[in-house]
Amino acid sequence: MTTSPLPSPPGLAEATFGAGCFWCLEAAMNQLQGVVLAESGYCNGQHPQPDYESVCSGRTGHAEVVRVRYDPQSISYRQLLEVFFALHDPTTLNRQGHDVGTQYRSGIYTHNDEQAAQARAVIAELTAQGAHEAPIVTEVLPIDNYHPAEAYHQGYVGRNPFQGYCAVVVRPKLAKFHQTFTQLLKPSA
Repeated sequence: MTTSPLPSPPGLAEATFGAGCFWCLEAAMNQLQGVVLAESGYCNGQHPQPDYESVCSGRTGHAEVVRVRYDPQSISYRQLLEVFFALHDPTTLNRQGHDVGTQYRSGIYTHNDEQAAQARAVIAELTAQGAHEAPIVTEVLPIDNYHPAEAYHQGYVGRNPFQGYCAVVVRPKLAKFHQTFTQLLKPSA
């Protein structure tokens, strides 16, 4: 069963991405102009009520994801895809760095056919440009069985900037993100 979309006022759209641990991607997406909310969650697994422990076990089939509610008049889906691909290695199957397991897979979980077409086009462009030494293994699938992550995961990096993983892994990624996407950042970022 697919859970309903986040309540969205008219004119807003949703996008969902899996790029390893959701903390970094959520923190980055929430800093983009036009993003109303980026929420950590789980999708495309079989368990009807996944939680962090069961997802990390690898038995539910879910991916750790970030679901983004955004204003397409302020930021395009294409720009979100560019940020997504810049923040992780889309060539490693079921892992990002030391995070290993199917829950850490690279995935674009689409909300409509247009998103799927754009995602596949960007992957084809990156492949044609030779942007990565290895093939891109990012899956592109319709979003299914989405559940928000527990409250303690939401805004985790902002609340725990000195936690080991945040300081060693996330902070350098966000510094590079800030340099690369300066023009897309909210003034408060």
